[in-house]
Amino acid sequence: MKVKVSNNLLQVVDGNHYIELLTDGAKYRIYLMNDSIVRVRGTFDEQFAEEASYTLTMTAWDDKMDGMIEDRKRVEALPARYEDAGTHLLLTTKELRVIIHKSPFAIEIQDAEGRVLHEDVKERSYVKDKQGRLYHYSTLKDEDYYYGFGEKSGYLNKKHRRMRMHNVDTIGYDSEHTDPLYKHIPFYIKFNGASQTATGLFYHNSYDSAFDMGCERSGYWSKYSYFCADGGELDYFFMHGPQIKDVVRHYTDLTGKTILPTKYSLGYMGSTMYYTELEENSDQAILNFVDRCKAEGIPCDGFFMSSGYTTGDNGKRYVFNWNYKRFPDPKAFIEQMRSKGVALAPNIKPGMLLTHPHYQQFDEAGAYIQDDEGEKSVTDRYWGGQASFVDFTNPKGRELWKHHLKSSFINLGVTSIWNDNNEYEINNPDALCEFEGDKKEISALRPLLPNLMAQMAKEAIAEAAPNTRPYIVNRAGFAGIQRYAQTWAGDNNTSWHSLKFNVPVILGMGLSGVANQGCDIGGFFGPAPEPELFVRWVQNGIFQPRFSIHSCNTDNTVTEPWMYPSYTSYIRDAIQLRYRLVPYFYSLLHEASVEGSPVMRPMVYEFQADPATWEESFDFMLGRSLLVANVLDKDAATRKVYLPGGSEWFDWYTKKHYAGGQTVELDVNLSSIPMFIRSGAIIPMAPKLHNIHNERIEELHLLVEPSENTSFVLYEDDGTTNNYQNGEYLRTTISVATERNTVISFKKEGTYASSVKRLVVDLICKKIAPVQVTLQGRKLPMFLDRAEWESNGEGWYYDLEQKTTKIKLANSDADMDIAVNFDVRDLISI
Repeated sequence: MKVKVSNNLLQVVDGNHYIELLTDGAKYRIYLMNDSIVRVRGTFDEQFAEEASYTLTMTAWDDKMDGMIEDRKRVEALPARYEDAGTHLLLTTKELRVIIHKSPFAIEIQDAEGRVLHEDVKERSYVKDKQGRLYHYSTLKDEDYYYGFGEKSGYLNKKHRRMRMHNVDTIGYDSEHTDPLYKHIPFYIKFNGASQTATGLFYHNSYDSAFDMGCERSGYWSKYSYFCADGGELDYFFMHGPQIKDVVRHYTDLTGKTILPTKYSLGYMGSTMYYTELEENSDQAILNFVDRCKAEGIPCDGFFMSSGYTTGDNGKRYVFNWNYKRFPDPKAFIEQMRSKGVALAPNIKPGMLLTHPHYQQFDEAGAYIQDDEGEKSVTDRYWGGQASFVDFTNPKGRELWKHHLKSSFINLGVTSIWNDNNEYEINNPDALCEFEGDKKEISALRPLLPNLMAQMAKEAIAEAAPNTRPYIVNRAGFAGIQRYAQTWAGDNNTSWHSLKFNVPVILGMGLSGVANQGCDIGGFFGPAPEPELFVRWVQNGIFQPRFSIHSCNTDNTVTEPWMYPSYTSYIRDAIQLRYRLVPYFYSLLHEASVEGSPVMRPMVYEFQADPATWEESFDFMLGRSLLVANVLDKDAATRKVYLPGGSEWFDWYTKKHYAGGQTVELDVNLSSIPMFIRSGAIIPMAPKLHNIHNERIEELHLLVEPSENTSFVLYEDDGTTNNYQNGEYLRTTISVATERNTVISFKKEGTYASSVKRLVVDLICKKIAPVQVTLQGRKLPMFLDRAEWESNGEGWYYDLEQKTTKIKLANSDADMDIAVNFDVRDLISI
């Protein structure tokens, strides 16, 4: 095989809503998906392979997997009309100018004003080397910043990084340096600080690959980055912002929005390997844990059950197997947990040891990944010995897997599934997957298998427990995993370093379309966390969409919320704060399911016009409204926080006002969780919530900062069924219009009957107290005494210390307006 390079454009052929370009190295198809998204599909083979994507949710062509992807949307690409300008071809949309240089062949994309957004490196744009690896070289500017890349260690900005895309079981990893980790998401956002423009590139290629974002340098070329894949096609989608949030929205249009999870998944999910490794009565240890949580005043809504429950008599772990010494009556145990308001999520692994009781059943059905001759099931190293791996590209593998999911778990009442150890580390790259009858090497499909595993859990629950909303958690995955599962950042090391650098790992995942994720709080692998580290980790973990304290401590200990009794109050306070924020979290996850927006957002996502945010890796926004600056360093007495320009800021606790564009330094102690409210914030809260399963939110608090016109969608549904898909939801658009006075409007859509009976609005009043508050034009009573206000069902009270107006009223099914009048009362002339 010789090196192939596309140097010259030889021929242009009009296709069906695309143009095909024949070069001296490869052929390409250009699709204008819409005004913002361009697809460039290139192959060095004689013909393009059949379109066959498990990943895309938006296509403009027939695809082999159309019947498998339930939320796939077929669009009609824009007409690919081009102008031949002699040296180049020009295609245009309302936003973009796609320039195809003829010789040397290269693609350049500009915005409508002619600013260069993407530019191939001429003379080496697209290359296939002697080993069959594919390269795409792009120019790099000094003012470029690079974000995303899925689950990657280190600081948020990945410029001058070289990163490998490959799923690996990286137990005890270094969250600053280890690469790769568990997820393989070949997508990034480029933000150019000079033009204030964000763009995205998604490489639709599931072979092992690498990104070099300016590490490599040659004086013969302009500065460049490159993508290199071990095989397949150079098939990429270019997305135009100009805002980072626009790019994330476009990317999730292509690969899917985050699945709306069960509401209880926002609760504290207990976990530890310790209990399921006890010699007997593990069920009672878990029930005792749940009772202890309640006794300590620590809310809990779920328990991730580690794989010790599957252990056979020989000590090996066998998926779908219950150890009856540890769990004598699984169905009764599951029902006991449910009665206590706690969902059980059992750990499930796709590798089946050769001694597994069901091994022969799967083997005889041909349901495992096969050797490179396609003659027998391939085996490889796994936890406990040699194992074969279920092939989810094979209908037989899928059906058998779903059958056992139902019989072992779902029929017993389990609808929360924890998919673990699913990186598919099969060392023979030529081992064969069924690929829906067409046979394909594992090297082409490896990261897609965990996505399909999650899809099968979703399908099994839909088949066995109709209308039950699934809750699925995955460790490994590819682009699009957000459609099926919540994820977490695997087996992190117990250290201050992990606490700190797990934050940008999570933020990068959010920018890569995966809004619902987190990490093991307290650290998974290592000795028990010291008390201060544990407190700080919980204080950070409460803001992660997945909040679970999980451990496999190496010093014979177990990480539990009360492990240090003199510190338990800090843990309790933090978790109770998490539960207060559940209505805000749930609304943000609904937003993610519609728009693709992250829940935990890097500062640059909300403030890309402020250069001070471009490199910020550790402070983040929770939604649009709340800045969180956790204490992440040992023995800290102060914490510096940069408050971005373009907004005003208010201390969460005191409501003290700060102008944006400055760094403030706060005194901190062990109880400190530095948080700032952004101007225009609307934050719904549930002040007395302790269990999401068994309690209904009857009093809702709304924290409102009214210095700018803003809105927020409060989302409600039953939290456990799929009825929301049939209109049984309530979307309340809360809008604030402010000039001299303030009007808070509530407009409702949907048929769900809210459980909320009372609303309490906490309105920040920066300069002056109101003179009057009205509801639908009717004056609400004003109280000078807080106790009197608290004892009444309706009215308002001004808190002079916090400078907030507290407004209480009955909730209504109808739209309504609250008007707050800030006219100055002239007491002297009266």
